Amino acid sequence: MDKLIAGQVVTYHGNPFEIPAEEAVQVLSDAAILIRDGHVVSIGGRDHMRAKHHEAEFFDHGPALIVPGFIDAHAHYPQTAMIASWGKRLIDWLNTYTFPEEAKFADPAYAHDIAGRYLDLLLANGTTTVTSFCTIHPGSVEALFQAAEDRSMRIVAGKTCMDRDTAPDFLRDTAKAAYDESKALIGRWHGNGRATYAITPRFSPTSTPEQLDALGRLWAEYPDCLMQTHLSEQLDEIEWVKGLYPDARDYLDTYEQFGLVREGALFGHAIHLEPREIAHLKAMDCSLIHCPTSNTFIGSGLFDMGARKGEGFRVGLATDTGGGSSFSMLRTMAATYEIGQLTHTAIHPAQLLWLATYGSAEALHMQDKIGAIAPGMEADFAVIDLASTPAIAQRAIRAETIWEEVFPTIMMGDDRAIIASYVMGERAAL
Repeated sequence: MDKLIAGQVVTYHGNPFEIPAEEAVQVLSDAAILIRDGHVVSIGGRDHMRAKHHEAEFFDHGPALIVPGFIDAHAHYPQTAMIASWGKRLIDWLNTYTFPEEAKFADPAYAHDIAGRYLDLLLANGTTTVTSFCTIHPGSVEALFQAAEDRSMRIVAGKTCMDRDTAPDFLRDTAKAAYDESKALIGRWHGNGRATYAITPRFSPTSTPEQLDALGRLWAEYPDCLMQTHLSEQLDEIEWVKGLYPDARDYLDTYEQFGLVREGALFGHAIHLEPREIAHLKAMDCSLIHCPTSNTFIGSGLFDMGARKGEGFRVGLATDTGGGSSFSMLRTMAATYEIGQLTHTAIHPAQLLWLATYGSAEALHMQDKIGAIAPGMEADFAVIDLASTPAIAQRAIRAETIWEEVFPTIMMGDDRAIIASYVMGERAAL
């Protein structure tokens, strides 16, 4: 049955980093979206659409803001249970919290439990698509893909590969196992429904050259997969990489020499880049994934959004759970704004919404499917209460423009602001 979903609807008309933000991102104040077979058919005025499609099932969200479902472009679902763990620096944090927790995913039942819990937390926060690392265990990948299929969510994920002795022995595979197990998972899941496989070396410090070479060959065999990893998150990490790969020109070169730098590559963090790295990443149309709450929580540094968007990069936003300290893309947008202020780039609220939706979709090369509310797009939405708490409401009521009304929710909102999440036109249970 056709559905009409009504509220204030966010629509995109261009890139808000290239044209004025309020021209690129507009809000239809009294609108309805016609949904058929999980896709957007049309958008129009509420009364007009009700009269024209009077037989459609009607969901009226009043003055709530309907935005494309949030897209979290870099996360670690196995770290769900240890989010917000106190730590010093990245390497200490991995050894103290992350690796012991990831070892538990050898148990398929544990992986299944966490996968379902994680995706339900995302839906409660308005996130309808996620790109996640799993663990070295193929069962951890199966669990996440299955949980996403059960919820009809679009998902990008892959088996995390680590074979170097810098990783604990209980979390190491081999170059051959990385290739063989990843290939089997690609055959099982890639392109199955809304699933996309990402070939996933954790990062070059935990992979030998032999493993990176094997994964580069695998990607050449399956070029329509994505590839996700980490790059230049912390300064001491970069020094670590230089010691492990003394012949590499820079950190990026540790991936580049194995065919892992090209369109479809998703590089998490990418904070401390050298000029050669910036030029080559742009020339190869790689995506950079900004993880602001993680960068501040672990003390990694400040991503320069103004510079990277000025250079024309695809940039997605991400929670980086559990290095990131929140499952909420609203909190991620708030941290993006705060880091922008520190790097002398005032980011407009329209740009923030665009980055968390269409910008992340562009980074994943899925902008023809998700990230916008437009005819033909998959009907993934988040419905946002712009007065969800007394503190937000008392500021929003004084707003003179829609963007003044939206901004307090971006800066102070959380899962309480999410009225509903729709996945392929169906309202998810929150």
